[in-house]
Amino acid sequence: MSSTESPDSPAPGNHRWWALAVIATAQLMVVLDATIVNIALPSVQAELGLSDANRQWVVTAYALAFGGLLLLGGRISGAIGHRRAFVIGLAGFAVASALGGAAEGAGLLFTARAGQGVFAALLAPAALSLLTVTFVEARERSRAFGVFAAVGAGGSAVGMVAGGILTEHANWRWCLYVNIPIAAAALLGAFFLPRGTARPGLRSFDIPGVITSAAGLVALVYAFTLAEGRGWGDQVVLLLLTAGAALLGLFVLVESRISLPLLPLRIITHRIRGGALLTIGLTQVAMFGFYLFMTYYMQGVLRYSPVQAGVVFLLTAAGIAVGATGVAGTLLPRITPRLLIVAGLAITAAGMLILTRLTADTDNVFALYLLPAQLLIGLGLGCVMTPATSLATAQVSTTDAGIASAAYNAVQQLGGALGTALLNTLAASVAAAAIVAKGVSADSATVQGFSVALTVAAGVLLAAALIGWLVIGNDRPRTTTDLDKRELNTLPN
Repeated sequence: MSSTESPDSPAPGNHRWWALAVIATAQLMVVLDATIVNIALPSVQAELGLSDANRQWVVTAYALAFGGLLLLGGRISGAIGHRRAFVIGLAGFAVASALGGAAEGAGLLFTARAGQGVFAALLAPAALSLLTVTFVEARERSRAFGVFAAVGAGGSAVGMVAGGILTEHANWRWCLYVNIPIAAAALLGAFFLPRGTARPGLRSFDIPGVITSAAGLVALVYAFTLAEGRGWGDQVVLLLLTAGAALLGLFVLVESRISLPLLPLRIITHRIRGGALLTIGLTQVAMFGFYLFMTYYMQGVLRYSPVQAGVVFLLTAAGIAVGATGVAGTLLPRITPRLLIVAGLAITAAGMLILTRLTADTDNVFALYLLPAQLLIGLGLGCVMTPATSLATAQVSTTDAGIASAAYNAVQQLGGALGTALLNTLAASVAAAAIVAKGVSADSATVQGFSVALTVAAGVLLAAALIGWLVIGNDRPRTTTDLDKRELNTLPN
């Protein structure tokens, strides 16, 4: 086998666990930045003089660049080597964070946030790809993916805590500067990552695929973002939705006819991987609504400070850690992934249903509702994300690991954007109707809206469980390195 055909080789000995620490650190940074700035937005707006209409771009610029370029980032990772892509992504993310933290005006801040999204779109697929090729033995793989899933799923909660603490006790700029030491630590640990080689055969990029996929994903994510404020019937929202769907349809047509596609359709049409990706996307629809509503409820109704609200979310993060590394990491080698995913989704849905009992009356709300619900949701989510993440990247060649990892991240981004917009619109509509029809207080109406939206979120989770049961199947997929190496290097790209 020539050097240009060699896939990334697993890290030797105990280096694997150091590699996991490095990969998890990078994953935490990427997930952290999706939420850490949210709590700081009022401070950012006041200092930089942002208008109400423009302040959303602090969040949206990151989401659009990240979501729109993920597939391209995954293919670049496969072409230049996952370790090299990982290092470039880390360094670029740190530089963009430094520029954003030093920004004295809206233009530079928005550009820096978009830059963070660009490098995150390279870093995230590279990180998951490195994890996939580093851990190949079933028991070790379960534990490693449990840690990765816990970091990814719990990072949003950690971001809220960190954002609140940094904004309250330091300055909003540290919500961006904090990425610099994190990236530096991960860069120093890159020595432990498996060494890979570039694959020149992948450097002829599918330009039509890049354009149609990026434009389609950006259009959909932006439509979901606008729908939250403008409503689903807005002409611009409908135009973006139509354009996004059409562009992604064209993307699929292009990929089915080109010899070297950006996204080989076998990645998503494979029954087990496709089922896992669909399950992950639906789970994110429900979870992003949960984080949004609980943030508003705790700060708007319970009058918690941002730091107090963030600390409550740490209960969810703790549940995720137990579910992902304790329960899933232990059971996954012994039972089929389908059983774990379905059980986890049912547990998460049960936690959501507890929250539908919330009222504007704040007496004993923490002990009766928030504590059990947060723990159940975290536990269930941890049990879902560990096997689902592993299945989403199972049985692919090393070459395809990057693009499979990108598809995993893309469905998370789309699911989260859709869930935030769809469930928030529903909650707002119910709250407005309650005020008009029943004459209730603003807090009571808000809680009624949240209750209905969380009921729908629980239904989405149960639908995901049904899909997982029917589609994923009861067999165990082979991992990447279970495939014969000769088969790996002859798989079409």
